[in-house]
Amino acid sequence: MNKRQEMLVITMEECAELSQACSKLIRFEDDQSEQDIKNLQDEIGDVMCMIDIMKHSGLVNDEQIEERKKVKKDKLMKWSLLFSED
Repeated sequence: MNKRQEMLVITMEECAELSQACSKLIRFEDDQSEQDIKNLQDEIGDVMCMIDIMKHSGLVNDEQIEERKKVKKDKLMKWSLLFSED
């Protein structure tokens, strides 16, 4: 395995761990602990670290990421409840 492959595999693993942390917050919504929230924070940090490593490696850059974030936000504003006024 070369460095790029390792970087991508670790990123996949970290994304899976973040997904699991999110799932647990949904599954155990009525019985969340501070540890569950801490785990979510840790996994977000781990994924963000890997994104930084991918940027540093030149695989992606801030401009590409920011452009895509805008596209995603526009879609969410149209198709999700995340930006609706409650």
